[in-house]
Amino acid sequence: METSFRRIFQIIDGNKKLVGDGFDVTSPMPGPRIRQLSPFLLIDHTGPMPVAPTETPLGAHPHPHRGFETVTVVYSGHLAHRDTAGHSGQLGPGDVQWMTAGSGLLHEEMHEREFSKRGGVLELLQLWVNVPAQDKMAPPRYQELAAAAIPTLPAAGGPGTIRVIAGSYEHLAGPAETFSPLTLLDVHLPAGAAPTLELPAHYNVGIYVVKGKVRLHDNRTAATKQLVVYGWDGPGIGLTAEEDSVLLVLAGQPIEEPLATYGPFVMNTNQELMQAITDFEAGKMGSFGDQPA
Repeated sequence: METSFRRIFQIIDGNKKLVGDGFDVTSPMPGPRIRQLSPFLLIDHTGPMPVAPTETPLGAHPHPHRGFETVTVVYSGHLAHRDTAGHSGQLGPGDVQWMTAGSGLLHEEMHEREFSKRGGVLELLQLWVNVPAQDKMAPPRYQELAAAAIPTLPAAGGPGTIRVIAGSYEHLAGPAETFSPLTLLDVHLPAGAAPTLELPAHYNVGIYVVKGKVRLHDNRTAATKQLVVYGWDGPGIGLTAEEDSVLLVLAGQPIEEPLATYGPFVMNTNQELMQAITDFEAGKMGSFGDQPA
């Protein structure tokens, strides 16, 4: 039976920005297709950027979040995380951090201290993932997913591998716990590989090219730091890697609820946003005090 391919809505280039004092970022989201990629809200791609040796780690200093999740996938370099819910950890190549901001916290993401001392190359992606209204005030949660705990399977249609971070793909289930149905895949393809990815037809789907170049089934190409946004008219995604390529596949059941966002807060109404700001200013999302990083 012939595969029915999804229509391609758009290929989006990212905007460049600096996050904190240590993350040189390209962001294709948020943007004009944000509704077509719910529950995913943001993609920040850091690097690959050189980190000069220093005794003082750089990064994103304490800042608040409420009402959504941050997902960090590390490709090279090392990060250190801590938050006011009491979680802390370190991430290296292949590791994934899945943090639920929930009712609110402060967190800090810095270049890990020993990595900072020796220097090197840093590359990572951070996603923001929305959660349903009923879960926006859930207790904060921290999932640190080591590379060895993320299952991998061969890509159908030729060489290459697919790491299943969340959801399920073929016979494998990813280790991340999520609030709504979604699938997050880390796909590595050598030049010439031509897999067909099959995802639920009712899911929103986007593919972000971390590096490389792929030819899509309509003969257009997408290259490093471009986001491909798909429609809902079939389960199939056809790709041919024209270079060695790394892709992040974002697929999920859309959350069909009102969305109200302001800076680091993602809620359903403006009143909830105002309450988040009030709670943050009142110190209800915690404080690190004088605790060293």
